[in-house]
Amino acid sequence: MRETPLLVTEIFHSLQGETSLVGVPFVFVRLTGCNLRCAYCDSAYAFKGGTKYSIAEILEKVAEFKTKHVLLTGGEPLLQRPVPELASALARAGHAVSIETHGEASIEKVAPHARIIMDVKTPASKMNRGNWRANLPHLKAGDEVKFVIASPEDYAWARGVLRETDFPTSEILFSPVMRTSGSPGDFPGVDPTWLAERILEDRLPVRMQVQLHKILWGNDRRGV
Repeated sequence: MRETPLLVTEIFHSLQGETSLVGVPFVFVRLTGCNLRCAYCDSAYAFKGGTKYSIAEILEKVAEFKTKHVLLTGGEPLLQRPVPELASALARAGHAVSIETHGEASIEKVAPHARIIMDVKTPASKMNRGNWRANLPHLKAGDEVKFVIASPEDYAWARGVLRETDFPTSEILFSPVMRTSGSPGDFPGVDPTWLAERILEDRLPVRMQVQLHKILWGNDRRGV
């Protein structure tokens, strides 16, 4: 049977800017395509286009960077059918695989081979449809759940979800959308100090994170 290629927007080497592994060198494999259109999306360039790669070609490209950690991201990587096979192949090659997903697609087939970072969409995204709940049974203790906070209303909503949901992982991330030059969307975002103070005030068991890669390289640079 002929192998189905993957459509790839870019493969690059950089520091992980988010999650509990922030600051760790990663190879980023950004796959093309997404079925959501979040108001604050910063990777809309990955919606279309891309180059076809076989799994072997991706492994060869990743190996050039001599880096343990690999992130499959997008777009939405789980929309491409060969991704479970790719994740398994990367793991067999000795890589620690992470997958960043919006939670609208099933993680069941990839969860055994990768650390899942599931982005629960908040109201300001305009895409908070709640389908991520179907993936809760497949999350592992070592996975992560992320809430992108773009407004006070987002914070209140995420706080409510956190208090009413029994997440299988204790690694919960709150990430502020900070308004900077060239930021997408028509909302002002939130001040990171304000978010930090709310987390402390409400005694939330979360990890606050900011996007390190944007602090280092801004909105345009993807890595080195």
